[in-house]
Amino acid sequence: MHRILPVLFLLISFCNGLVWAASPQRNIVFILIDDLGWSDAGCYGSTFHETPHIDELAARGVRFTQAYAACPVCSPTRASILTGRHPVRLQITDWIPGNTVPADARHRFLQIEDRNELPLEEITLAEALRGVGYQTFFAGKWHLGGAGYLPTDQGFEINLGGADYGQPPGGYYAPWKNPYLKEIRDGEYLTERLTEESISFLKNRDPERPFLLYLSHYDVHTPLHEAPGHFSRFQKKRQQLGPAPAAIAERRGLSSGRQENARYASMLAAVDDSVGRIMSELKSLGLLETTTVIFTSDNGGLCTLKSPGPTSNLPLRSGKGWLYEGGIRVPLLMVSPEVTQSGSVVEAPVLSTDFFPTILDLISQPTAVSGIADGQSFAGALLGQAISQTRPLVWHYPHYHGSEWTPGAALREGDWKLIEFYEFGDAELYELGSDPGERQNLAAEMPEKLAELRGKLRAWQTEMGAMMPQPNGNWRGGGLEEKSESLQ
Repeated sequence: MHRILPVLFLLISFCNGLVWAASPQRNIVFILIDDLGWSDAGCYGSTFHETPHIDELAARGVRFTQAYAACPVCSPTRASILTGRHPVRLQITDWIPGNTVPADARHRFLQIEDRNELPLEEITLAEALRGVGYQTFFAGKWHLGGAGYLPTDQGFEINLGGADYGQPPGGYYAPWKNPYLKEIRDGEYLTERLTEESISFLKNRDPERPFLLYLSHYDVHTPLHEAPGHFSRFQKKRQQLGPAPAAIAERRGLSSGRQENARYASMLAAVDDSVGRIMSELKSLGLLETTTVIFTSDNGGLCTLKSPGPTSNLPLRSGKGWLYEGGIRVPLLMVSPEVTQSGSVVEAPVLSTDFFPTILDLISQPTAVSGIADGQSFAGALLGQAISQTRPLVWHYPHYHGSEWTPGAALREGDWKLIEFYEFGDAELYELGSDPGERQNLAAEMPEKLAELRGKLRAWQTEMGAMMPQPNGNWRGGGLEEKSESLQ
């Protein structure tokens, strides 16, 4: 059934009175990094990491300062990118398969069982583009289902390395034990191999047809390791920094207060090399004038754990797994023929659901189809046009996570942001325009605004049919005394 969806996609458009033009020669390169933090790259303020090629994307194109992942963990955001639909609508609200949560005295709620694969009936970006003549190539991390739900079951003609894995099962050096990407030589590095395969596709593609190249790196996800050719340089930089700053307390977790992890920095440098090689190949093949390049992350950087994580998202608060800005705000860079001013900055908020309709806009295909329920195109931003949100941005993460996050949800409307913590029975309120680091909790000072946003969040959850956490009868109130105060 799902194999005829691209045809249905076109028929729906025709029945709605939309005329599909011949597929233009606009290529799409989508580079998705795993767990890359908002402030990890030099163009976003990092002074410890070195990302010259990523920074060049910012200099050539457009840098978004308030781009958001639809979830603070990977699988839901990845599903939102590919479908233009909110994770709640897809019923994929946690990483696949998620943590196993015991019904013990420490956990206030029972585990929520969401989906473990992207449903085949969903229309993916690859299916939509393939239906209008695109070549579709996928390399790297998939994490949206195993056999029967692989990239090749969801519109991609080629899949190299995409499976149900959340991280390389055998690590980043061969043998990496991935049946969808066989090793060529002992000890080869996964990030380099995925880049080589992407370049091979560019060289050997059908030049008469446009393409979607979706490069989804496993880096910079754990396991931390020493990337070839980079580690020693960052090890020396770390030694020059001096003693580490104190960890930042965050309810049950601890956040890193500085970027200083040499292994993590080397992994990011390998990603940067990959970006440089891809851009160089596009230039060599004369494709830069007909290609849109999108570079982003699936969630915030891993900052908060039982002990501090490998990166810091400061000046944003916390990181992966959390609904503070550090967990959901991500880097987003775009290089595209429409860009009217190189090095421009877009401060308007956008969400990962928005990529699907934006890409369809850029290739001159309609966006008003039933398969895209939640995304809004921001293609006009590349032309220097103002964009505005006509909906609140909502994050629903009713799960326990290894980052020490407990079930909760958040809503942003304008510059106001609400975060609810179900485990602790409280909520926090921030004004992001003056306080992007979420240091001043205004909940006690502005109870009316708090109640207003909580009402809107609840209405949204009801409308979307959001799965809410159910009480655990074995819970004995453990942990409520650990409620945190706003940062000083």
